[in-house]
Amino acid sequence: QPTSTQNPSTSGSGNYLIGVGRADCTGPVAEIPLMGFAKADQVGGGLLTRLYSRAFIVAEPDDSKRVVFVSADIGMVSQRLRLEVLAELKSKYGELYRQDNVVLSGTHTHSGPAGYFQYTLFWITSKGLIKPSLQAIVKGIVQSIDIAHESMKMGRIFINRGTVENSQINRSPFSYLQNPASERSRYSSNTDKEMVLLKMVAADGQELGLVSWFAVHPVSMRNTNHLVNSDNVGYASYLFEQEKNQGKLPGEGPFVAAFASSNLGDVSPNTKGPFCVNTGDSCDNPQSSCPVGGAKMCMAMGPGADMFDSTRIIGQNIYLKAREVYAGASQELAGPLRSAHQWVNMSDVSVTLNATHVVKTCKPALGHSFAAGTIDGVGAFNFTQGAVEGDPFWDSIRDQLLGKPSNETQACHHPKPILFSTGEMTRPHPWHPDIVDVQLATIGSLAIVAVPGELTTMSGRRLREAVRSEFESHGTSGMNVVIAGLCNVYTHYITTYEEYQVQRYEAASTIYGPHTLSAYMQLYRGLAKAIATDTVQDLPSGPEPPLFNVTSLTLLPAVVADRTPSNKAFGDVLQEARQQYRVGEVAEVTFVSANPRNSAENATEHNFLTVERYVTSSGSWSVVHNDASWETRFYWHKGLLGQSNATVEWHIPSTTEPGTYRIRYFGHYKKIPLFRPAVYYAFEGTSSAFEIISL
Repeated sequence: QPTSTQNPSTSGSGNYLIGVGRADCTGPVAEIPLMGFAKADQVGGGLLTRLYSRAFIVAEPDDSKRVVFVSADIGMVSQRLRLEVLAELKSKYGELYRQDNVVLSGTHTHSGPAGYFQYTLFWITSKGLIKPSLQAIVKGIVQSIDIAHESMKMGRIFINRGTVENSQINRSPFSYLQNPASERSRYSSNTDKEMVLLKMVAADGQELGLVSWFAVHPVSMRNTNHLVNSDNVGYASYLFEQEKNQGKLPGEGPFVAAFASSNLGDVSPNTKGPFCVNTGDSCDNPQSSCPVGGAKMCMAMGPGADMFDSTRIIGQNIYLKAREVYAGASQELAGPLRSAHQWVNMSDVSVTLNATHVVKTCKPALGHSFAAGTIDGVGAFNFTQGAVEGDPFWDSIRDQLLGKPSNETQACHHPKPILFSTGEMTRPHPWHPDIVDVQLATIGSLAIVAVPGELTTMSGRRLREAVRSEFESHGTSGMNVVIAGLCNVYTHYITTYEEYQVQRYEAASTIYGPHTLSAYMQLYRGLAKAIATDTVQDLPSGPEPPLFNVTSLTLLPAVVADRTPSNKAFGDVLQEARQQYRVGEVAEVTFVSANPRNSAENATEHNFLTVERYVTSSGSWSVVHNDASWETRFYWHKGLLGQSNATVEWHIPSTTEPGTYRIRYFGHYKKIPLFRPAVYYAFEGTSSAFEIISL
């Protein structure tokens, strides 16, 4: 077991050993479906910002106990992903990093590559299991933990809170209103506006990083977007890291800032609210439906001029509040580290509601309103939210194609009309998980509740309250409880029992039935009790999740051999930059390109592009932006018979120094020699130099 090199007694002040790390987990940026909206034609077609895994390791000063928290710029953590990461950690570190003390959370960006799932429902929307996608995320998460592990030093952790305004709305207010008035009256808003933030500082005063939890869906980028990116919370990370890592390119520098997901189930960043795109009328009604065109026309708009602008505005709001909360953080975390984890068969949990009532969870199933989507991304066909009755047309198609839900499952899920009885669908593998992770980790007075899905606002409040009161009843008062969302395995949504009754999208997607939240409250109370009474070792570990052999199953076509137009080479410029630009304009260059999927597996350096400035004094070019920069966009356009183009855009910021610049593009092309394995060759292209002049 690796030991710390520092002796706590000689390293000045500090309550914990702390390590932080960040690593790229972007994966293939072309042709892979993007994970989140489940829209078949939303496949990757380039890159706006890179995706990162951010890891934080905290250890007790004598290094006897550790807790790891990872927030990755991905849609959610899948069971397959978690199992592979933990297997790799075990082979590297033995029993140091385990099921109980490693929390893996996804930010829930809807613009990251899919393809890292083993359950059939996600497998279908991802075009199967896509190895390069899965491997990039596994590698990125493990690498971020490695970096954090290598950089452990004595330090202190401060906690603070703040209110983030103008950055979210409740996208199912009608559901929220079903909760008891007495409960609603305790809260000033139908969303949680509070940000909880941890500030990590080394004993020598060096600022190490921050983790923030705030409830908002990263869907400022819409389901029409094809550029891989980390959305609004990723932009907040970008701004904070750029500020702290002065003079470094994005993705470089020691300071790590994670903006992690929380109880964001019913929380949208599209703050203008829902309007009918065809008439301009509000469609803030229980069905989110328009008089003309139905639910398909009802969409929520963000605050910006377009989705890029909305992402920037919401991300900046979150960043500015975090900056203020970070600066004012003075309450120090102190005390032991604890962690508890169980696997639970969520399709069969008995929940004791009170002395006379015991209820059960159900086999997983999705309701009709699941297919309606939300005001952030509408569904297909004529489904609407709030359906409490089935549709004979769709039900008959389902019965013929997938089989009829059993009477038992239908009764268990009532009043949900079942569209997909996924718990009863097992070909080629089960469609949904039965075995789910519940996990709780504490750092002094902070409790991180690692939830395997998307809790709605009120569900999150109830769960936090349950965990806090459980600690209190065993003599541990004043716990700061945070919900970490999208952890460990994906199980869709978790609404309250009352919200479930009206079956909007979130309720239709509460897959274990009306008592799902009550079951989780009971389970997490059990973990809190075990930690508070120091009986974690007595917790049964529960039934292990299965690992299916789905590695060979993919619907994604292989990359064909790349070809160039006649008389052209890879990297040749097809459309040149202008000779001169002003700040605020867009410089654009198009190159002869190859499939970016080649680069995901063969690139040693992650970069499709650089923007470079000529330094007269040294006579050399200096990189000012890379493909992780918010100001650059990389578009890939697929042509016929292996031909393709790449367009690099540079949206020239107002802070750009006047001078001489150029744009470079880097790629890999694939050749398939006769009877031999494919070979990949790196290439690059460079624009002619151009001038930037100030306004």
